[in-house]
Amino acid sequence: MKITRFCPAKINLFLEVTGRQSNGYHTLATLFAKINLGDMLTVEVTPAPETNIFLQVTGSRGKYIPASSHNLAWKAAQAFLDYYHITAHIHLTLEKNIPTGAGLGGGSSDAAGVLTALCEIFDKNPLDLIELATTLGADVALFLYPNTFLKGEGIGEKLTPIPAGKVLPSVVLVYPNTAVSTKDVFSRLQLPPQEEILTNLAKLDKLVHAVQCGIALPEWGQLLFNRLEEQVLPFVPAVKDSLEVLQNICKGSCRMSGSGSSVFALVGTDQDARNIAAKMQYTKTQVFTVEFCKEPAHASYRNESSFNK
Repeated sequence: MKITRFCPAKINLFLEVTGRQSNGYHTLATLFAKINLGDMLTVEVTPAPETNIFLQVTGSRGKYIPASSHNLAWKAAQAFLDYYHITAHIHLTLEKNIPTGAGLGGGSSDAAGVLTALCEIFDKNPLDLIELATTLGADVALFLYPNTFLKGEGIGEKLTPIPAGKVLPSVVLVYPNTAVSTKDVFSRLQLPPQEEILTNLAKLDKLVHAVQCGIALPEWGQLLFNRLEEQVLPFVPAVKDSLEVLQNICKGSCRMSGSGSSVFALVGTDQDARNIAAKMQYTKTQVFTVEFCKEPAHASYRNESSFNK
């Protein structure tokens, strides 16, 4: 059986760091939003007495990605087979379009794409794999859900789907052609006072309400937040410069996604997004005009063959 799946990127509309666990992982409160920039993944499975995994990476970002057992997509395939005690030959073809080290969750989305495709082939429930997904990466569980907007807590694995209103902004996404190390960002982080965290969590609740109700864009802009910006902007000039240029051009709601390096602006219409992107074309960045995904946020295209589950 062969399945081709779209693996969307994500941005964080809100990100607060709420604590630190004894194992060193930080706990978060975040609002994820999947966008229609993504990778294309094909998973082909053949019955076999022994497991063999092959990965081919193509696409505009393919040269930056290892086509080996170090790739999260490969690791996800192996983890799935181990979890269900299955042997098979698996051929993965990954068309890589999401920039890496960009705070867009590309590797996590690819891994989840493998898991959900294999669940479809072997008739398993992807949401039974939340714990397994978290061992691969904190954001992998997010992409097991078909929903576009999800509130994340814990280390990002405690997820609540948020139904969205009919009116949603467009997105201008800017990648400053540099990668940011998530590990380095969190190593610099100092936890904010508890009172400040609680104030921000109230803002998150208001933002969730705005998304649910399709409230006008200006109110969204007042509620966007990313705690990690203060640990990236002073240390990575390319990210700081990209965010400042974007803010100067659009005069709107601009933030960094995740731990960087991508930054984004929310704007009212597709035409607004295209106008802003045109003004950014002379900067040393890659600019994308994107939309929030229509649910389901990932889709699969199935070619049946004789395969016994």
